Amino acid sequence: MPIEDRGDAHVITHALAKHTLSEIRSSDTDQVSFRNGLIELGRLCGFEIIDGMMDTEYVSITTPLAETTGEVVKGLENVVIVNVLRAATPFVEGLVEAFPRARQGVISAGRDEEAGMNEDGEFPITVDYVKLPEIGDEDTVIVADPMLATGSTIVAVLDEVLEAGIPERLVVLSAVSAPPGLVRVEEAFPSADVLTVSVDERLDEDGYIVPGVGDAGDRAFGT
Repeated sequence: MPIEDRGDAHVITHALAKHTLSEIRSSDTDQVSFRNGLIELGRLCGFEIIDGMMDTEYVSITTPLAETTGEVVKGLENVVIVNVLRAATPFVEGLVEAFPRARQGVISAGRDEEAGMNEDGEFPITVDYVKLPEIGDEDTVIVADPMLATGSTIVAVLDEVLEAGIPERLVVLSAVSAPPGLVRVEEAFPSADVLTVSVDERLDEDGYIVPGVGDAGDRAFGT
């Protein structure tokens, strides 16, 4: 199965997704290659969401030669992609290749690194900007952030998303996740489907995923 249910997360096991993640993990991967790798991961994850999470239906088709029956994906016109700025921008670029008709929203949210992680493994989160389309009960909402570490940022983002509407399906998509973040999202939003390419070993004392990929935003944007 390209998507495996592992309890707190659904893990994408597509060989090319794992290959691409392995390439961007390397500290030798330059900025352009890292950014392109995130784009490719987003594209592959989008196709896996279509194949593994969306329903199909049969429709009648008239070809130039005959009447026939075809199979189409349901709900492609009801997809909302939420870009968690800034690291998710190339990730979302790839997702849009899989969902070209998706409505898009952006949320600028980040943790206060100076305050540090508290004893519960959480960071204070600042949400600076929210711009979301209307969300309806037939929509699939994909919240994209390449790194799901402590879960603090994603929980704050999901609060904002659900203020805009309650979708039929809510997907939290990351390239790399850590167990504490998965637990936090599951406890706060049990109805959300958490989808990732890898569940890594742990968080370090500063709240970074180990082995991880480093700071995805810095590596993608050269800052």
